[in-house]
Amino acid sequence: MTALTKPVRVRYAPSPTGDFHVGGARTALFNYLFARHHGGNFILRIEDTDQKRYNPEAVNWLLNGLRYLGLDWDEGPEVGGEYGPYVQTERLSIYQHYCQQLLDNDLAYRCFATPEELDEMRRERKPKGLPTYDRRYRDYDPAKALERADSGESHVIRIKLPLEGNITVHDAIRGDITFQNEILEDVIIVKSDGIPTYHMANVIDDHLMEISHILRGDEWVSSMPLHIHLYNAFGWEPPTMAHLPVILNPTGKGKMSKRESRAPDGQILPVFVRTFEELGYLSDAMVNYMALVGWSYDDKTEIMDREELIERFSLDRVNASPASWNYEKLNYFNGVYMRALTPEALAKQIMPYVKEAGINADYDTLVKIAPFIQERLNVLSDAPQWVDFFFVDELPAYDLNMLVPKKMSLEDVPSILKTAHDILAQTEFNHDAIDAALRVGVKTLGIKAGQMFQPIRIAVCGKMVAPPLFNTLEILGKETTLKRLEQTLSRLEQN
Repeated sequence: MTALTKPVRVRYAPSPTGDFHVGGARTALFNYLFARHHGGNFILRIEDTDQKRYNPEAVNWLLNGLRYLGLDWDEGPEVGGEYGPYVQTERLSIYQHYCQQLLDNDLAYRCFATPEELDEMRRERKPKGLPTYDRRYRDYDPAKALERADSGESHVIRIKLPLEGNITVHDAIRGDITFQNEILEDVIIVKSDGIPTYHMANVIDDHLMEISHILRGDEWVSSMPLHIHLYNAFGWEPPTMAHLPVILNPTGKGKMSKRESRAPDGQILPVFVRTFEELGYLSDAMVNYMALVGWSYDDKTEIMDREELIERFSLDRVNASPASWNYEKLNYFNGVYMRALTPEALAKQIMPYVKEAGINADYDTLVKIAPFIQERLNVLSDAPQWVDFFFVDELPAYDLNMLVPKKMSLEDVPSILKTAHDILAQTEFNHDAIDAALRVGVKTLGIKAGQMFQPIRIAVCGKMVAPPLFNTLEILGKETTLKRLEQTLSRLEQN
């Protein structure tokens, strides 16, 4: 990449029409990393000119999602800045000024085509591969157009684009791309309600906010010639543009869904940032994984903290080819980051999920449990199923057949549990002592270790899968362990 000749100023400029998608989050992240790498500014701008689709709640989802990911912005909503306002509907007078400039210089024109006329043009021209609008008002007398506009006649304003020749635009990731001017349309830059379209407002804002680099999704590649023509019309130097690779579904076929679904096993497949947060993906894991969806540092390095990502990020290593989203890989990253937490930090992280599940847990006990479930969690919201039995007075009813070890029957279980009860009643309650004592019981009964440990696990945990048995018993304590063994023996007697 060539040396930078001016201060780096990048922006993430979403349209708040729906939930904050990970595709948008990846774009925000790349802008953030690029700005931080070059000691520049990361600007957040809300592009809300499409008022028909505008959703106020989407702004909250966006801001909360950026905060969750730790992508702090230097200028924008809530923090301000000298280039504000940073919400486009608060900048309408600015756009009106520049629109009038284009009209005065005969670089734009008023169009009075009706919806019916536009539909007819579309039917006739689209099958021929022609621009759908036939430019019928392109050379219309500006004075007459102004008179009709002043009388209140509905109209839009369109940009005058060149009718012939080519335009070559440079993309920092994809290289030079050439477009034929004759296939470009004189697109609308101001709608009939007087609000500018995305293209017009976007170009004006990027110039006035002194944006140096535009990093955005590849769906905007086709808009590059229009934007460059707008810059040329105003006599402005365009920023460096870089279009990021599309994110594909996990199968590698088709763009990543805009809607959440479920895997065959019932697990939710999130696509919205707030769902990832609700499920309990750690922010640092999300950032690390997302950075590698379309970018790489080398062929082997995967785990990188935020500072390492900032230090290493460059557009040179962004791939133009699409990148697939991989939930298993994300779970692996999340596991790596969760295993790096101290027991105290993990307990603090899982506490909200445990409380939300209705479990009356205490922090000190969760700290004791944390090291023994740390390897088993994919996401923080998995925690309740691993800790619930520690915090109940009586276990929920379970199928007594779960107590039966392999090659044994239900009739064999009472003697195993009674032996375990008698041994544990006389045992010091720590991991090593419990381990040694129960293995003596295994020899006494003449059975395999698993045949003794399974019924004990079910009796004290109420489930087949639980944290390591001896650690579990130590945390539960002697009184609770013996009580649960007694309750199970009582159930077996009544069976």
